[in-house]
Amino acid sequence: MTSLPEPVASFIDTVNRHDREGFLDAFTEQGFVDDWGRTFTGRAEIDGWSQKEFIGATGTLTPEETTVDGDTVTVVGDWRSAHANGRSSFAFRVDGDRIASMTIREG
Repeated sequence: MTSLPEPVASFIDTVNRHDREGFLDAFTEQGFVDDWGRTFTGRAEIDGWSQKEFIGATGTLTPEETTVDGDTVTVVGDWRSAHANGRSSFAFRVDGDRIASMTIREG
């Protein structure tokens, strides 16, 4: 497995600690989450989604595969939470030291 580059490595650590503020702070101002085609843009929308399905569901991601293609880091791993479980793909578009987008699909 390719090692996790920053800021994705820190982001996953933040998620696995269930750090709500750290999670939200990781995104750019116009950052968005695309969760299986449902898109949540900006801090308030991301937080509303996350409190039900991500951080609020005490989710943890165990990375199994990582690929890097330009500014996109894709992590496939085992997702476990009170909301959903299973192998999932998380494609992160990185903008400097922050996350511009996180797209979640089946792994």
